Amino acid sequence: MGSMKRTVAELVRERWGDHRPGLWFEGRFLSHHQVASGAAARAALLADLLPPGAEPHLGVLLDNTPEYPLWLSAAALAGAAVAGINPTRRGPELARDILHTECRVLVTERAHLPLLDGLHLPGVRVLVTDTDAYAGLLAPYADAGPDTGTARADDRLLLYFTSGSTGAPKAAICTQGRLAAAGQSLVDHFGVRPDDTHYICMPMFHGNAVIADWAPALAAGATVALRRRFSASGFLADVRASGATYFTYVGRAVQYLLATPARPDDRDNPLRTGFGTEAGAVDAAAFEERFGVRLVEGYGSSEGGAAIQRAPGTPPGAIGRAAPGDDLAVVDPGTRQECPPAVLTGDGRLLNGTEAIGELVNRGPNPFEGYWRNPDADAARRRDGWYWTGDLFYRDADGFLYFAGRTDDRLRVDSENLAAAMIENILSRYADAAAVAVYAVPDQAAGDQVMAALALRSGAAFDPLSFGEFLLSQPDLGTKMAPRYLRIVERMPVTATSKIHRVGLRREGFRCPDPVWWRPPGEPAYRPLDTADVDALLAQYRARGREELLAG
Repeated sequence: MGSMKRTVAELVRERWGDHRPGLWFEGRFLSHHQVASGAAARAALLADLLPPGAEPHLGVLLDNTPEYPLWLSAAALAGAAVAGINPTRRGPELARDILHTECRVLVTERAHLPLLDGLHLPGVRVLVTDTDAYAGLLAPYADAGPDTGTARADDRLLLYFTSGSTGAPKAAICTQGRLAAAGQSLVDHFGVRPDDTHYICMPMFHGNAVIADWAPALAAGATVALRRRFSASGFLADVRASGATYFTYVGRAVQYLLATPARPDDRDNPLRTGFGTEAGAVDAAAFEERFGVRLVEGYGSSEGGAAIQRAPGTPPGAIGRAAPGDDLAVVDPGTRQECPPAVLTGDGRLLNGTEAIGELVNRGPNPFEGYWRNPDADAARRRDGWYWTGDLFYRDADGFLYFAGRTDDRLRVDSENLAAAMIENILSRYADAAAVAVYAVPDQAAGDQVMAALALRSGAAFDPLSFGEFLLSQPDLGTKMAPRYLRIVERMPVTATSKIHRVGLRREGFRCPDPVWWRPPGEPAYRPLDTADVDALLAQYRARGREELLAG
């Protein structure tokens, strides 16, 4: 446990006086010393901006610019916490995220200022990084040093939002000690060296980028390279220009990269490893074949309560086995009993999904540190003394674990965790809606897509144009929330206890007896899903080895 006693502040201070390249962005480098110096200046400014007695929390609403890691490092030095604010959130929901985490300072940039128009943010000081006023605020602190005297391992450092099964997104807590330990663990696992460069193209308001990419780079003294926003077309150019050797991904990003035109020099790049989730065995093999880069699939509960590590001998499609010290089990949430082992065909297809798929729980000690001011969510995670991940898995006879989706009310769309209940609340405003149910259907490549069942009020007919206009007019509908598929039902199916029969809706998916409308990627309007569309979709599921997920 010695590594838990280290702080991120200490890691930042160790880079003081280190003039090697520390941060690359849009063709320019800052040295490690310049990063540490910039962090020290911001830490000193933050200390003066935070009102006495206020929680030491700041919100960061930025793309992946150098200001993001500078403020992460500054918060560590100041013993403060960064709440990563998601720019795909809108209106009252965006304001709620900022106010719930009690941010007294919000760091943003001019490109995101329209998101704040009309929001009521009492007591929040907004700093706009790409302005003269911001430069003027920082100037008096230019000579500040990296003081770490007040930083402790149990200081909160991250408050990052993760959606659960009910209500608004919850802010998971990550302390300095846990983040420093997580970074060191990945340094050890991947053999990260000081001359490596970690390319961060996933958004830094997510734990993926900060915990799995920035933290190990900081722990090893490696260089960080930033991309403002993920770009498939700009990926290789950035990798080559920055000398990147490691990156993190989600499955959708891998799909976008594989969809770019192949070039004969694709393998001419410095990358050694990609680390992430939901790429799938088929795409991982295709990526390695094309780019010469091994993708390592991993799993880590956002809140830190469970982890799975890939090891030599892990079968295709599996994530790996439990990390050392974790007592992981796949459990039927109703009976609290372990599910039987998966029965798999020779090509890895699951034959007994109904019995074998359950929720992944950690029955042993774990580093889950709770949610910010949400005791009900804490209790739900820690039921019966176990940590419940909210994720569905199955385990084979050799103990290897396979990811199978999200629990009932959760969707994961393009790496975003969404709560169905929140989307339902928005769709229920549609004037012609009598009832709405939102649920996940597996995406043909990775993660989920949003599907909604819509029962119309008496005498109404579904109008795709008016529904599309309605969606555009909702200020709190995030960019990932709009349904890909719409099932128009005469009446909403219910269970014997008069609850919406979500299991049946999910099982039928878009292959159901009712009319289904859909909005294919890149198309502006909803249109009927016909037999040819279904056949084409099924071929894509089959090619990715995901067809069996449609039966779940």
